[in-house]
Amino acid sequence: MEYRYLGNSGLKISEITYGNWLTHGSQVENEQAHACVRTALEQGISTFDTADVYANTKAESVLGEALKGERRESLEIFTKVYWPTGPGGKNDTGLSRKHIMESINGSLQRLQTDYVDLYQAHRYDTETPLEETMQAFADVVRQGKALYIGVSEWTADQIREGHRLARELGIQLISSQPQYSMLWRVIEPEVVPTCEELGISQIVWSPMAQGVLSGKYQPGAQPPEGSRAAHEEAGASMRDFMKDDILSAVQGLKPVADEAGLSMAQFAIAWVLQNDNVAAALVGASRPEQVVDNVKAAGVRLDDSVMTKIDEALGSVVQRDAGQTAARSPKSRVA
Repeated sequence: MEYRYLGNSGLKISEITYGNWLTHGSQVENEQAHACVRTALEQGISTFDTADVYANTKAESVLGEALKGERRESLEIFTKVYWPTGPGGKNDTGLSRKHIMESINGSLQRLQTDYVDLYQAHRYDTETPLEETMQAFADVVRQGKALYIGVSEWTADQIREGHRLARELGIQLISSQPQYSMLWRVIEPEVVPTCEELGISQIVWSPMAQGVLSGKYQPGAQPPEGSRAAHEEAGASMRDFMKDDILSAVQGLKPVADEAGLSMAQFAIAWVLQNDNVAAALVGASRPEQVVDNVKAAGVRLDDSVMTKIDEALGSVVQRDAGQTAARSPKSRVA
């Protein structure tokens, strides 16, 4: 495993970070989830990312149990706030002071820890003044409940304004968590240059494009039984990528990955880590052997000729429109 600084801070995190969005508390039984976490630790992963909304708080509880007994100082635990939790009451969502303060307490209880290393705004809240949100985050930091602040799926302008307010309040906004992969590059035109200027790193989710970059999905064929695409809930999040032109282009990556001596999954993860603004790639797993395979992408450097072959294979199916971040952000709170 290799480790990278997160933004312009002294915090180092594992460049392969374990995330439990679609697994813990939902797709994977707790015993299997614990086995995946144990394997992640054995493979040198020290950074774990979750959110209160994942499996409606259950994912945090599973991760807390799985990490119980580990030396806390050796771990970096991240969580997020924004989406509805609990029964979905009028204040059970968003980035109001009330929701942030109540959510951090719930997250810490479920994670069985006194603090999280990074507390992230899971989306931008159009219904709460940003000053209120950042002041609440500052108070969370001053109370010792979080060490650093991050955001997820914010536009470049939103990141810039959040960073400005954080500096005025004396706290560190050091990370952005966007979707990023060979197929989804919408952060490259605006978010990455802004973050490079401000000293903010990317912690990218879905580096394998929801598993499509594994190459196991064939154009014109039904998804393999037991795969994510075949799962009713998880498969819904893959619609953008489950198109024949994309699946055909992905098949063209196989000889390039073979030439690099990497599995398709390793190849996809290694690709996002070539971006100097990326501190970590988030990977999930339903089986321990997937963790072992993914970790082999750590420290891999792809030469320029390989990067060119990737672009040639994927051609026009790559999404690069910077406007997609704003277009996919909630226009009002989701209750």
